[in-house]
Amino acid sequence: MSHASPPRPLSVAAAGPLRGTLTVPGDKSISHRSLMFAGLAVGESRIRGLLEGEDVLATAAAMRAMGAQVVREADGTWRVHGVGVGGLLQPQVALEMGNSGTSTRLLMGLIASHAITATFVGDASLSKRPMARVTGPLSLMGATFTTSPGDRLPLTMRGLTPAVPIEYALPVASAQVKSAILLAGLNTPGITRVIEPVPTRDHSERMLRGFGARVDVDETPHGRVISIHGEAELSPQDIDVPGDPSSAGFWMVAASIVPGSDVTIRNVLMNPTRTGLVTALRLMGASIEEVGRRDVGGEAVADLRVRHAPLNAIEVPADLAPSMIDEYPVLFVAAAFARGTTIARGAHELRVKESDRIAAMAAALALAGVRTTEHEDGLSIDGRDGDPLAGTGTARVASLLDHRIAMSMAVAGMHARDAVTIDDAAPIATSYPAFLDTARSLGAQPQWIAA
Repeated sequence: MSHASPPRPLSVAAAGPLRGTLTVPGDKSISHRSLMFAGLAVGESRIRGLLEGEDVLATAAAMRAMGAQVVREADGTWRVHGVGVGGLLQPQVALEMGNSGTSTRLLMGLIASHAITATFVGDASLSKRPMARVTGPLSLMGATFTTSPGDRLPLTMRGLTPAVPIEYALPVASAQVKSAILLAGLNTPGITRVIEPVPTRDHSERMLRGFGARVDVDETPHGRVISIHGEAELSPQDIDVPGDPSSAGFWMVAASIVPGSDVTIRNVLMNPTRTGLVTALRLMGASIEEVGRRDVGGEAVADLRVRHAPLNAIEVPADLAPSMIDEYPVLFVAAAFARGTTIARGAHELRVKESDRIAAMAAALALAGVRTTEHEDGLSIDGRDGDPLAGTGTARVASLLDHRIAMSMAVAGMHARDAVTIDDAAPIATSYPAFLDTARSLGAQPQWIAA
């Protein structure tokens, strides 16, 4: 996995317009949940279009370690024979999570209501990320935790059966925390409720219903209340995973900023809790056309045609944050090419992702010649009104083991006078193994260079 790989510096310079049609990897959020829910179903599920990056493969390995049969066929279809809710087995080895915070937090939820003990380990980046926001509510349900200092990995947890149903108001909007509690509630008697003040991505609710769980969603003056009825029985499903809008975001921005570009991205998930970047880019003047909008397995999907357009600075609406939290780094890149100063705030969560993405992107953009002002919850970016970036010269952007920093700055290099060089692009494999091949197919010329 990438955390054990030697650094792989990458250099990206302008090479003309980006043109062509592409598909992006399967959505990561749906891929993780497909494996987990199929692993808890009674019978065999089939999954097509699964993202095969390192994060999702960590989830597959963990479900195997707890008794599910998870097999990849030669045609790329994954077959998962589940153990049933309540049937997870004691893993005989530590669960290696690599860089995946989603795998870690959701699996902790699954295990919390099973009478098993599991140890989670991860790479250097994941081991710096706080887990208290999940261990807190899961402890209320009866799970116990032994963590490293600061509620970090390595971490050992012991689940409880029967667990205790709770009603929990999220202090911070987080789909991962919400999902962890709902997954613990699957094997808990009674009704477990989560109250979210701001709606977050709702894949868990949609997919749990699809697998046969009873999930109620009610809008109240205090926020959205999601209730799961415990001791559920999940039925196997056939799943087609749509394209990841976070991965599509890199090409939306690249096509928007590189003059003459015309790119079509096929089969992109358009769930309304995931389209914040599309909304923000359109507010800036981006040309993003939805083609053939359709419904696939309860999720909205469309092809997106994106053409170069001059961008204007905006104040990014803070209420978009939950629906684009992973896309802020590449939005910062778009802002660097806009006319005027873009203000993007309301994104405290960026401080505790794979890296401190606010500080990391401020430093990366400054190195490439962009003026920024760092805020506690975001950035202000002085745009260059369509002019190319200066590039990084002999300096190298610090990716900090963060795949999104690496890919965002690779996009920035596609419209730069001098190359943008990234100190380590190996982490890209965690979420988008084909990123560089796709870039080359569109006309970009990323180059691996000597360490």
